[in-house]
Amino acid sequence: MKRFLASVFIFSLFTSGIAAQSPLDTARVVAADTLLKKDSIQIKDTILQDLPVSRMPDSLLHPKFSKEWGALPAAELQKELMNQNIYFNFSQPLTRPQVEKVRQVRGNDLLFYYLIFLLLTLGTLKTLFPKYFSDLFRLFFRTTLKQKQIREQLIQTPVPSLLLNVFFVLTAGLYACLLVKHFKLAPETEFWYLYMLSCAGLSAVYFIKFIGLKISGWIFNMQDAADSYIFIVFVINKMLGIFLMPFVLMLAYTDGNVYSFVFFLSFALIGVMLLYRFLLSFAAVKSQIKLSPFHFFIYLCAFEIAPLLIIYKGLLLFFNITA
Repeated sequence: MKRFLASVFIFSLFTSGIAAQSPLDTARVVAADTLLKKDSIQIKDTILQDLPVSRMPDSLLHPKFSKEWGALPAAELQKELMNQNIYFNFSQPLTRPQVEKVRQVRGNDLLFYYLIFLLLTLGTLKTLFPKYFSDLFRLFFRTTLKQKQIREQLIQTPVPSLLLNVFFVLTAGLYACLLVKHFKLAPETEFWYLYMLSCAGLSAVYFIKFIGLKISGWIFNMQDAADSYIFIVFVINKMLGIFLMPFVLMLAYTDGNVYSFVFFLSFALIGVMLLYRFLLSFAAVKSQIKLSPFHFFIYLCAFEIAPLLIIYKGLLLFFNITA
């Protein structure tokens, strides 16, 4: 009996500290799945909530299109859709694509090189014939009393005289050509063709004048007076060809007010040179023959001014320009 009670006592000691197991094990508790929540993407679209799927508008169509699509034939439906398109104008007639044209560039490169050629020609003549240039300027500005001696020296050197006469024709012809082109007296004529005509006209004028004066001096036995007049005319022409060179350079590459100023200045220079030529010619001829200023004025009108007016009128008729 005592052994039974001791066994019960010992068993109760071992089992009193052991708690009963909970019916739900905490290690096996399952957390709520967040993926089972309501998907936010499934919210009803506010744009299409009041519009049937079959009536959704096409973004390419104009809002005024309100016809029943199913009631139209396929061809008319396609035509109507194209007419109502707001991004492409199918209702207007077709336009031809613009054909690109080759740009024609008309530069002044050739004129530039020609001006350089004229400057080199003048420099070459000045280098080859320095004494002739020195005597020519001394005689023109009347800085020496030995005018007759200098004149004889200039006459005895025909090569530089001829070359300077050619230089005058080239420079004066270019000057006239630039003025004609600037004032559009012959707009359809090629520049270099007009330049050749100008040079040919000046050459013809002075050649005819030279022959006419020689023949007149021989007929009236006034060869010395004719030679003096011819010498003065060509001296002034040589100096004019040299003085016109800077004006030609400026007229070729200026415009506006600068061009107007250069033009009037060059025109004044030509006028002064011609007046100076008339005074020198009258003094030279009067010292050899009896000549009144009135008769000399008539000569100028008949043989200097009238031929220029005739040439001017001929140019107007040649280029079909109405004066």
